Order: sequence, then structure tokens, then C-alpha cells
Amino acid sequence: MGCRETLPKRSLVRVVRRPDGVQVDPTGKLAGRGAYLHDRRACWEKGLKGPLAHALKVALTPEDVDRLHQFMQLLMQDKEDADVQA
Repeated sequence: MGCRETLPKRSLVRVVRRPDGVQVDPTGKLAGRGAYLHDRRACWEKGLKGPLAHALKVALTPEDVDRLHQFMQLLMQDKEDADVQA
């Protein structure tokens, strides 16, 4: 979504529009309109600037953006931890 690079769905992070807001769908099975992002910071930053909201056909609320930023930070931290262990 952010960088427009095509990869298999299983290697991407699904974000879904739900009645209670936009959230990350780790199972990939939640009902609702979904969009996919890489686990790269640049893709998340670019996606949060507009393309993600457009793909989900919703205006992201400040709460949605905050929730997605928090997930992005955890995702990046987990990736950095994995890189250190390797």
C-alpha cells in the first residue's frame, strides 16, 4: 500500500476498517474492508499520510492514527530486536 510493491498477503500486515474504528488484523480474518502494509516504517509513514484512509474508504480519526502509530512502533521494535539477535 505505502510503496505499491506486491508481495504475498501472508508477508504483509492487514489493517481493517471496523465499526469501532480502524485496527490491525493480525489473523487476517476480521470482517471489514482491509488494506495491507509492509512491516517497514517507510511504508507505514507513507500509508498514514493518506493512501491507507483512501484504501479503507474512511477518514482516520486521531484515535485510529494513534493506535496505528503505536502498532508501528511495536512492529519496528520487534524487527530491530530480531535483527540484533541474528
